[in-house]
Parts: sequence; structure tokens; C-alpha cells
Amino acid sequence: MIIERPAAFVTPEFLIRLATESWEIGGAASLRHRTFVTEQGIFEGHDRDQIDKTALPLVAISTMASEADEVVGTVRIHEVPPGIWWGSRLAVAPDYRRVGRLGAELIRLAVGTAHGRGCEQFLAHVQMQNVPLFEKLNWVPLGQQDLHGHPHMKMQADLAYYPPIADPARGWMSLTRRRAA
Repeated sequence: MIIERPAAFVTPEFLIRLATESWEIGGAASLRHRTFVTEQGIFEGHDRDQIDKTALPLVAISTMASEADEVVGTVRIHEVPPGIWWGSRLAVAPDYRRVGRLGAELIRLAVGTAHGRGCEQFLAHVQMQNVPLFEKLNWVPLGQQDLHGHPHMKMQADLAYYPPIADPARGWMSLTRRRAA
């Protein structure tokens, strides 16, 4: 007799926005730690750095009965030098990676937010397994580099595909559904 385990419940609605509440900021930091320290082993101890002092944390939040529930995705953006923006630490919780477009929605929020703040160029160092996703989202590769002992591709977003977002704290709802395995 084969007993099937029920699939984990995954909410179909997510808030995609700038983290403004302390629980959202803490949830983003916790998710980054689980992803880059515990799961991937890229960093020892923690993944925090100087960029966190000025970066804007962006989040994907699961909902229960239309109320914000848990941070299940995050990315941070920062500007250095003026006009040049960087995205980094894109993470989606394991149970939500096959949900749909959470990574893409966070990328759209990241580039659109920077574009709304005068971005002239948006860059990121992307883990190699994620390069195809970024290329589908109108990013171009600029060259491979090793960061923290792992290969990454430096990539640039085509700003023409990312309308400026004036109020990232307002964000939007994203309706998704689980993709087949």
C-alpha cells in the first residue's frame, strides 16, 4: 500500500513590497541566513555586511485569509555610486521555489524601485544556476566572476523593461500557483 503525503499548503497570494515593518525586516534577514549560511554554505556564521546599513530590503510575503503571514522571499538593493544600483541576496524559501514567479516578482520590484529613484544602470552578481531566469527577464550577462568561492555572472537589467515604481512600500499582490515538479 502506497501512502501519499499531502503536499505542503502554499498560499496562492503574496504581497510583493518594500519591507517596512520590523517583522518583515527580521523575516528577510532570517530567510537570508537560512538560504546563504545554512542551506548553501556560502557564508559562515552570517551573511550580513556593510551594504545592509544602506540597502533597501524587499520582500515577498505569504498571506492567510488576505492578511500578511510570513516572509518567503527577499532581495536587497542599494545605490553606489549615484545612478548605479545593485541587487543582491535574492532568496526564496524552499517550500515556495516551485510556486511560480516569486523570484521574478522580487526582481521586478527591485529594478522598478531603483528605476523610480533615478537608476541609470542596475547590476547584480547572479549565481550561475539562476542566469537563465535573469536572461528571460531581460538581463544581459557581462562576465563571470567568483564571489565567496562560488561562480557568479555579473549581469545588467535592461531598464526599458522595468517601469519606475514610485511607492515600493505599497507594492502589489501576486497570485501564483504551484508548478508541476
